[in-house]
Order: sequence, then structure tokens, then C-alpha cells
Amino acid sequence: MLLLALDTATPAVTVALHDGTDVIASSSQVDARRHGELLLPAIDRVLAEAGPGLDAVTGIVAGIGPGPYTGLRVGLMTADTLGLALGVPVHGLCTLDGLAYASDLEGPFVVATDARRKEVYWARYADSRTRVTDPAVDRPADIADQVEGLPAVGAGALLYPGTFPKAHEPEHVSAAALARLAAEKLAAGEELPAPRPLYLRRPDAQVPKNYKVVTPK
Repeated sequence: MLLLALDTATPAVTVALHDGTDVIASSSQVDARRHGELLLPAIDRVLAEAGPGLDAVTGIVAGIGPGPYTGLRVGLMTADTLGLALGVPVHGLCTLDGLAYASDLEGPFVVATDARRKEVYWARYADSRTRVTDPAVDRPADIADQVEGLPAVGAGALLYPGTFPKAHEPEHVSAAALARLAAEKLAAGEELPAPRPLYLRRPDAQVPKNYKVVTPK
């Protein structure tokens, strides 16, 4: 197995390579506005560090969010394109699950990422491998009673200490954690989600409703 993992659902552009035993190379850069610019160089850098060429990759795993439209599209379209070119399977994995896995928390806790618009993408977990609610997007104040007293990880939790007073790192997902979790699940015979985006809401950019149509005379 040589699994290439990537995620662009948060401000982190993160890539890792897993050889079936552990992660052998990884790269993470935080820049919310440069996903498209940073992702392919990061893939090249990880492959160069690890040694095997791109044609040695046997599978791809991509974070499916939830996350903003533009960031998610970059990662998932890249994963689909590479999978098609290489003829290898492309798997999805919830970005929140990657953060939960990296937390190493054992008891109930929450993962929350920044959804902008003063909202968070979030889910509850029984432990670092077990999500107990579907991912959702809400204002922190609206879910205060559901997360009260629970530890929390992720940039969304760190942004709103009034709702998440027990927040701590990791702040952003790492492809290394996604790769380890995906490899563990695949080795156990689990079926991973399809690489389809969890947007949870409409994109920020929309066509104006009452724009003027100009036609040639």
C-alpha cells in the first residue's frame, strides 16, 4: 500500500504519504487563500521526500469536509484527477474525523472548525475514532447546551472560548492523521465514504438575483 492523503477543507493545505505501516512524508501549510497554488507543489514535495514516484501510489484519500466551497473543490478535484490518471481508488474521509483522530482524546469531546460567518462546523465524538453525530454547521451560542462541559479541538473551538472553554489543539487537520486513520480503516476492511464534498450550506459567492441582461442591438 502507498496511500496519498490530502485535505484542503480548512486553511491548512496538507499532504501525506503512508506506506501501509506509517506516514513516511508529510507537508502542511496554513494559508486560506492559496489552496490551488500550494497543493500540487506540496504533493511533489512529499513524493520527493519519500522517494517513490507518483506512479507508485496505490490509493488516494481526500478530506471531504465539511468546509468552504472553494477550498474543498481544490482538494477533491485534485484527488479525482490523480485517481483517474493513475487508475487507483479515491476514498473520502470526514475532515472532522481526522482532527478527532489526531487529538488522542479518549472520553466524549467535540471537534469544531471555523465555518466563517460566525459559525462552526462541528460534531461530537465518543472517542478519537468514533463520531456520534453527523457533521453540522451552527452558531456557537446555538449549540452551547449540546457541548457544555466537553473538551474541544479545532480552530472553531479556539475561536469561541465562551462556548468551548476547554478548547485546545490540534487547530487544523493534518493529512498525516487522515492517512493513518484511513490506513487503519482499510486494513480492517471498512468501507470509506465516497470522495464527495460535505458543503452543509450554499457557497458564499452567488449569482446576483436581479442583474441587468445586456443583449446586442
